[in-house]
Amino acid sequence: MLPRLAAKRFSEIRQIFRQPSRAFSTALNYHLDSPDNNPNLPWEFSEANQTKVKEILSHYPSNYKQSAVIPLLDLAQQQHGGWLPVSAMNAVAKVIEVPPIRVYEVATFYSMFNRAKVGKYHLLVCGTTPCMIRGSRGIEEALLKHLGVKRNEVTPDGLFSVGEMECMGCCVNAPMITVADYSNGSEGYTYNYYEDVTPERVVEIVELLRKGEKPPHGTQNPRRIMSGPEGGNITLLGEPQPPPCRDLDSC
Repeated sequence: MLPRLAAKRFSEIRQIFRQPSRAFSTALNYHLDSPDNNPNLPWEFSEANQTKVKEILSHYPSNYKQSAVIPLLDLAQQQHGGWLPVSAMNAVAKVIEVPPIRVYEVATFYSMFNRAKVGKYHLLVCGTTPCMIRGSRGIEEALLKHLGVKRNEVTPDGLFSVGEMECMGCCVNAPMITVADYSNGSEGYTYNYYEDVTPERVVEIVELLRKGEKPPHGTQNPRRIMSGPEGGNITLLGEPQPPPCRDLDSC
């Protein structure tokens, strides 16, 4: 019985890996001018964010301003509702005094930077192997079906979009999604993990967000505490004992 179940599970995993590869980026790796995304549109950091820009730059030597490119792009993305128009990238290049291409190189390399519009709630499904084996593709399918969009499309009301992200470091609580909340601009921006999710639970999370509620983040399994085992610990219940092999006091 056990060998048969193992063989069946192995066959299911092999089928997952045989599926066609899918694009991970939220946009093409080149820029096409459009009415709402072209270098002629004015863009600058807000007054509040200009203070944050100065604070970010203060962490780097004055002759290494370009090292601030990632946190400045992140701040610009938060201000612009979750995505980076080319004019925002140009503004960052001006701040750190580098040719714009140096900023474009960074923005096109990291999938966390969105160069196309996203929803106020940008839902990112982890697609790396542990989450995939634990059902992340079913999670994504449930979100896309419920919202009536394809990957990287925005719902007609502008509230939601769904993308895919590489490993976010919560493999022990797979599968997981993260919600980048741009509904309140850079001042109220949050980036929360929802772990141990099911297709049904992610739909519930979407509906709570639609109502303006903030569902509790972290594990969604009521039988787990953070990343602890389901049902609680059964080992390591007492205070850790010193190793018997050496006298710590003599060190």
